Amino acid sequence: MKNYLAILGLGVIMVSCGSAKPKADDLAVSNPIETALDLTAVVDDRVPVTINPGRFTTETVTYRLPRVVQGTYSVSDFGKYVDDMKALDYDGNELEVTNVDTNTWTIADATKLDKLVYYVNDTFDIESTGGIGGENPFSPAGTNIEEDNYVLNLHGFIGYFDSLKKNQYTLDVTAPATFVRTSALQDRGMKSSADGTAITSSYFAERYFDITDNPMMYGKLDVEEFMVGDIKIVLSVYSPNKVHTAASQKETVYKMMQAQKEYLGDVNSTARYDIYLYLSDGSDTAPKGMGALEHHTSTVVVLPESSSKEGLASSIIDVVAHEFFHIVTPLSVHSEDVHYFDYNQPTFSKHLWMYEGVTEYFAQHFQVYKDLVEPSAFYNTIMQKIATSKNLDDAMSFTIMSENVLEEPYASNYYNVYMKGALIGMCIDILMREESNGNRSMLSLMKELSAKYGREKPFVDDDIIAEITAMTYPSVGEFLNTHVVGDVPIDYNEFFKKVGLTLGQTEVDTNYIFAGGQNIIFDGDQEKGTIFFSPMVLKNSFWASQGVQAGDVIKKVNGKDLTLQNAQQVIGGMLGWQPGQDYSLELERNGETINLEGKLEKATAISESLVEDENATDAQKALRASWLKG
Repeated sequence: MKNYLAILGLGVIMVSCGSAKPKADDLAVSNPIETALDLTAVVDDRVPVTINPGRFTTETVTYRLPRVVQGTYSVSDFGKYVDDMKALDYDGNELEVTNVDTNTWTIADATKLDKLVYYVNDTFDIESTGGIGGENPFSPAGTNIEEDNYVLNLHGFIGYFDSLKKNQYTLDVTAPATFVRTSALQDRGMKSSADGTAITSSYFAERYFDITDNPMMYGKLDVEEFMVGDIKIVLSVYSPNKVHTAASQKETVYKMMQAQKEYLGDVNSTARYDIYLYLSDGSDTAPKGMGALEHHTSTVVVLPESSSKEGLASSIIDVVAHEFFHIVTPLSVHSEDVHYFDYNQPTFSKHLWMYEGVTEYFAQHFQVYKDLVEPSAFYNTIMQKIATSKNLDDAMSFTIMSENVLEEPYASNYYNVYMKGALIGMCIDILMREESNGNRSMLSLMKELSAKYGREKPFVDDDIIAEITAMTYPSVGEFLNTHVVGDVPIDYNEFFKKVGLTLGQTEVDTNYIFAGGQNIIFDGDQEKGTIFFSPMVLKNSFWASQGVQAGDVIKKVNGKDLTLQNAQQVIGGMLGWQPGQDYSLELERNGETINLEGKLEKATAISESLVEDENATDAQKALRASWLKG
């Protein structure tokens, strides 16, 4: 998330529109579309937007906001957050505008069109109140309009004309002079208002993709800038209650990204990378969807403000590492569906196993590879992903699911790209190392693909499996065709055996909402609107020691009421709990109120896990060493 300030108000843009303007449809590339947001003129939590496209020669033009944005694999319908759309001629008179559908407007008498003006509502508020209808954008893809914070995912404010898809854009953002603003979009300078109370920041984008690919955050932010090798990292944090600062997480981000950069080696990287961290306080207007959305040179992250410093650091490593590895795929290796993305009626690539799955594999593998975690922790992560993937459709073709990801039954299996998708990456990694005596890997394959294609050259979706097979080994092609294109579940034990691992029962560290792996200790009653402990709670050593029982209804957590409506926020906050912290629970058992309070102690659980086989051969041990440490 980013902040941006601007003071070149809407009036300035209007004055600049004269009758001698170049024709928009004659100069499709060289004549930038002029756009403006005015954060000093917000009305009822709505930001005014002005779009000045230049002069048209056609009688009718079409303007759209995105129905789907890249990286989300779901319908967002940003057009439903637009109010009071008006098309004005050069005399300020309104032209006829037809709202064709949720995201589309056509303007008649377009030869007279001077500009479009409209207001945009934020999605965080809508998300919190149940929405306008239909699906709401994933929080890190959404927008926020508050007195002290603006999350400006620009695809939520600025649209495109069908006939001007190749045009450049300029953007002026006007905001109070006291605001901090961060943006990686090309900066063309600032102007102050006559009274010094506002500043207008001007930006430039080569095409509409660069508008959607460069989020911003404005407001009362905490920002830290530092270098990791030759990459400038800009960490922007909005913590509404000042619980966390950018400085408190700087070391975590530095160590993580330094390790990632070393892991990637000679993969071309960006000169600057922005991390926009919005910490949700769980209030009525706060976002509920935790996670992150990747961009070429940045990521927008939403996490709970209630997390401890250590818990937040752990979440940042898990979430931001994944997003940064997207610089490999799909940002450097992608198909035509990604490269020529249609924001209104997109087609989807068959290869989410690569875009999300391999990325998630790298995000976990680099941690053991660079000694950020012990092998046992890495093994536990693998087992958790296997357990979760088995709860989804394990016999579903990944390529068919990917290509039809907006439709059922595929949409409800999308989460498997982070589970089985990562495991697919693991299996190919082990195969590559086995076939090459440790000289090649999943990462080296992605580097080869990146060198062959790169950011500006997409691959043909239907050809990439055959290309990978030709670039690697028959065993890799057989695996992909059987388990990724085909619907045969993977026998992971076959791959564990290759690296001298076997299944065993071990005591593993866990947190306060699981009993090892993905065994969550809560359940809910929709009819009564309550959350209660499931029988699994007794396998969590801490809660068992506190005397809780299966069926205990949880009324309050640290003094906050727990309901089905806020369960994601409250229970999600428990992920950040750390030993030594104070805690309190109010329970109801058989009509009686029971209060628990004290300090958290380490939680463990007995779980099936991967252990190193005592009888492993030297060859298996060598392959394991290659896999884990290179």
